[in-house]
Amino acid sequence: MSLSNSLESMKDFNISDLDFNNAGSWPAPVKLICCISLIALVLGAVYWFDINDLNLDLERRQAEELDLRKQFEGKAAQVSNLEEYKAQMAEMKKTFGDLLKQLPSDTEVPGLLEDISSIGSLSGLELSSIDLRPEISKEFYVELPIDIKVSGGYHDLASFVSGVAGLSRIVTLHNFNIKSVKSGDVLSMDIQAKTYRYNGGGAK
Repeated sequence: MSLSNSLESMKDFNISDLDFNNAGSWPAPVKLICCISLIALVLGAVYWFDINDLNLDLERRQAEELDLRKQFEGKAAQVSNLEEYKAQMAEMKKTFGDLLKQLPSDTEVPGLLEDISSIGSLSGLELSSIDLRPEISKEFYVELPIDIKVSGGYHDLASFVSGVAGLSRIVTLHNFNIKSVKSGDVLSMDIQAKTYRYNGGGAK
């Protein structure tokens, strides 16, 4: 049967006339349409279950490539600045060493107390007491609190605080307590100074 005859026979075709138990008797155009539909269905299933998964895998690998590229660029930048980092590390070690030198050793603490007493005298203050408190061990250093009580004029107290803060050794000042005595002409100040030494053995 020619194609024109097949198409002519389709004019009076009704889908209810199809015998699904005998597909071989279907008109040629119907068979062709069914074959095309089946092929399209198979291709769609292949795309959905195979090609689509491949596309998703490709997108994942492209994202991984971008991440690896960024990591590579970051490491390349680090390598290009390696000498600068080494110079910074050397400078940090030197700075750390200089700071350690400012931490008094056990044998230097009496000298530090003498310096504080001398600053008090030069500032025109009366040094009532200077007492060492128990040491406090930290991770990398030992903290030594010193309780100080002095009395004098307002500007004398300010000069004393400035002089202690300007010592070559690291000394910090805490817990200021100032009150007036002798009709307000003289001030009494309780203050705690803290100095530090390197804890070579680490915290105990």
